[in-house]
Amino acid sequence: MTQSTATDRIKIEPQWKAVLLPEFEQPYMQALRQFLLQRKQQGATIYPPSELWFNAFNHTPFDQTKVVIIGQDPYHGPAQAHGLCFSVQADVKIPPSLLNIYKELATDLGIENHIGTLTPWADQGVLLLNAVLTVEAGSAGAHQGKGWETFTDTVIDHLNREREHLVFILWGSYAQKKGARIDNNRHLIIRSPHPSPLSAHRGFFGSHPFSQTNHYLTKQGLTPIEWQL
Repeated sequence: MTQSTATDRIKIEPQWKAVLLPEFEQPYMQALRQFLLQRKQQGATIYPPSELWFNAFNHTPFDQTKVVIIGQDPYHGPAQAHGLCFSVQADVKIPPSLLNIYKELATDLGIENHIGTLTPWADQGVLLLNAVLTVEAGSAGAHQGKGWETFTDTVIDHLNREREHLVFILWGSYAQKKGARIDNNRHLIIRSPHPSPLSAHRGFFGSHPFSQTNHYLTKQGLTPIEWQL
């Protein structure tokens, strides 16, 4: 994967592209690219479409990131995934975990949201980062262990080292393990169970992540997030 070929075709925000350029040249990313090309040639339907793989970065530049929410992998149903974790494309039914996120938001800040597209959050500096950036139709976790996790670990490491006073929201054990190296002296880390219907009642409800985030940002002299969609 050379700079003059693959990286020139990657649709990723310039700041992030500069930060991550060395990663795109690593052997594991070459192997990941070959795997994705092979699966496409074999007839697999990959979500989201390739132009949206780096959508989270395109909406949330490196120096404008204020909050990081870590998800696992994209939704695997038709027209759902568009490169932002927990978010779905317009006019798609809101998934159960996002419904629970909205329930907590209503309890926390009295805000009612009724659409599933979280792009306005991303445009305000909320990096909605899945650990794995692709999946196959009807096959949850199909692209885990293929290299994306290494790539997104690098994303988190850059933010952890090179930025200060970020808010990392880690919902569930998977996100918490992925965020284990984040420096809690430089950043605010908010941990709770996952908003999935299987676990939300174990402590996600009542965790107040949205008010905690805005309180911290305000304390740092930063503009809080407008969570209303």
